[in-house]
Amino acid sequence: MPKHNVGFEGLIPYLPSNAYHQVVDYIIAYKIQFTISKDRNSVLGDYRPPFNGKGHRISVNGSLNKYAFLITFLHELAHLQNHLNNGRKVLPHGKEWQELYANLLEQFVQQQIFPNDIVVAIRKTQINPAASSCAEVHLTAALQQYDENPLNLKPINSLAIGSYFITKDGRLFKLGEKRRTRYFGVEVKTNKLYLFSGAYMVKLYDQ
Repeated sequence: MPKHNVGFEGLIPYLPSNAYHQVVDYIIAYKIQFTISKDRNSVLGDYRPPFNGKGHRISVNGSLNKYAFLITFLHELAHLQNHLNNGRKVLPHGKEWQELYANLLEQFVQQQIFPNDIVVAIRKTQINPAASSCAEVHLTAALQQYDENPLNLKPINSLAIGSYFITKDGRLFKLGEKRRTRYFGVEVKTNKLYLFSGAYMVKLYDQ
């Protein structure tokens, strides 16, 4: 997946200005190799533990708005802290990770980093964080209000089953039923079946 390493100054456009210094402090403290990825359909970010001489690695999609970028970073930072505290002895998104993630969110809420509507959504998330922020409809909806959206894109979970939509690479799909946390989509041209996050942004096809 295409990525590029980021120096500290390179993070400035991606973060709320009043969160920049604390994020940099975390990167320095944990010696994180931080990268910004091009848009990925399946994940917003990821964490990889030290391996084969490499240190902690975190990547976040560069297409996210500043608040979503920060929250995704905190999600992955909680994985890093959970790895340091518990290794592989606990579930990746178990109660240990949930507590760490909720605490990190609280730090930034207390510093008044987020607008009030996002804070309300974060409060719901802190009660029972999901494995992916895409699965938290209330948080996704709040964050998407701050997206730049010149093409009038819509999240898949806002479309009616059976709707046709166009992905960012121009392919046409018909929306199927939701299965657990993702939606089926059938590509019209090939009849192949794909899975989509409910938060994935698409253009509704006007037949």
